[in-house]
Parts: sequence; C-alpha cells; structure tokens
Amino acid sequence: MTDRRIGVIGTPGKWSTEILADALEQRTGFRLVIDMADVTADLVSGKLASHDVNLCDLDGLIVKKISKNYAPNTLDRLDLLKLAEAAGVRVFSPSTSIQRLVNRLTCTMTLQHDGIPMPATRITEDPDAAMEAVMAFGKAIFKPLYSSKAQGMILMDAMTPEAETRANIIAFGRSNPMMYIQQKVDLPGHDLGMVFLGGEYIGSYARVAQGDAWNTTIDSGGKYAPAHPPTDAISIARRAQSLFNMDYTTVDVALTKNGPIVFEVSAFGGFRGASEGIGIDAAALYAEYALSSLS
Repeated sequence: MTDRRIGVIGTPGKWSTEILADALEQRTGFRLVIDMADVTADLVSGKLASHDVNLCDLDGLIVKKISKNYAPNTLDRLDLLKLAEAAGVRVFSPSTSIQRLVNRLTCTMTLQHDGIPMPATRITEDPDAAMEAVMAFGKAIFKPLYSSKAQGMILMDAMTPEAETRANIIAFGRSNPMMYIQQKVDLPGHDLGMVFLGGEYIGSYARVAQGDAWNTTIDSGGKYAPAHPPTDAISIARRAQSLFNMDYTTVDVALTKNGPIVFEVSAFGGFRGASEGIGIDAAALYAEYALSSLS
C-alpha cells in the first residue's frame, strides 16, 4: 500500500473507468473519479477544481475518457489538464500526446510522415474531389475527424448511381467540411487491436465482424477473440505508437494480402478487448505502471 493519490478522469459509472479506479484504490486506499464536465480551471489561483478537490494537489491523473464523444471540445478539456501538469502532476497519458490522437487528421499525418503503411487516403473540402476519390477507390469510407468506434462513418460505393453518391457527399460535407476519405480495405473478417503499456507490447485481440457489417466494431456487432499476429505487424504497430508518447494505447491494425496496415492509434485505449480477447487485466497493469512511474 502506498499513499500516492491518483485520480481517474473518465465517465462515472462506466465499466472501464470504475475498474481502473478500483485497481488504484486497492493499491493506495484513495479513490477519485473525475468527470471533466465538473472541472473548473482558475487561472488566477492556479487551481483545477473538481467539486472540492484541487486536482493540482494530486500525485497523478489517469485519463481514461475525457468526453463521451470525440469533438473539438475534447481538445479544450485536455488543455485544462495542462494546468495540473504545470503544477507537477503526472498525467497519464500527457495531454499533448492525447490531443494529437483525438483529431484523426493529425494522427494520420503523423503516421504518414513516418512511413507507417495505411489505407489510401484523401482529404478535401471539394465535393468534386471527393467524388473522384470514390471513383478511384471503388469503395470509400468517409470518416469524421472526431469520432471513435466507426461513429458517423459512411461507406460509399462507386457502383451507386452518381447523383445519389454526390448527394451523400454533400450531406456528409455539411457536418464534416474537411472530408477524410479512406479506401475500404478487404479484411479477412477481422482486424486487430494491439495493446501497448509504457511503449511495451503486451498482446493483441481480434475484432471479428458479424453478419454483413462492413466494419468490425463492437457497436456494429463485432466480437473480441484472441489473436497472435506476425512479428512484422507487431513491429509496425510498435513504431506507430512510439510516435505519440502514450502511456497506454491500442493500435488498430489489419492484415492484408499486401502486408499489415495501420488504421489509427487510439487516444484512449480500451480495456474490454484486452480482457475478453487476451485475458489480461489492463486496469491492474495500468495502475501498477502509474505507481511505478511515480516512485
């Protein structure tokens, strides 16, 4: 038992948030779950308050979830944590690291710059250029810049009548002026989540698509399963996550006929895939890692 005080920023009542808070309480006797909607930054006093607790007085903060959905407001909430970091509080993962992953475009540009293999991607505000991308790719997935678990993503097919496709592009562009368009990759019925803690690889799970769903996300009926990827896929995932200085993350990888490709590095790596797919208690491992880092 240690007297370190580490708070969990997450969604009160949600499984992953609560089991992480439980794991920390078992090791420290201290338990604090923080909803960022309740946090106030006072730049005069230098306090970052959640109700009657000044987060700047804690030893650490683990960011399990900063908001229910990814959005520009998520970046604002992460900026508030810089007040705690400036006061010497260790934030897991650093706020600037998470910010680079919340925005899909920033993540993609970083991966592309380092030569990480990814699906063919085009980004544009021009509906005509978006139409050209659909024709060139055959099947294209339009992705919001701020989303997770395939929320808001739309599959467009070059075989659809042109007028219908163009109307769908214009509709998507109203909510997403900067259109992120990625070629649909033929998956072998699943993709992989590769888990890293402190930059070290701790295992992989598969997300297996169910029925005729075009994506493998759990929200679309996908199921977790054990996975044992080849060493080249693990190596690529390790390179990808190393670009972001994350304490805990998962890398989404697909094994294609042309080799492994990376979809994204997660800003908030999940625990359930690690539990159900790999059989490891990621919350316990993360708690031990955080305490070791503060020693």
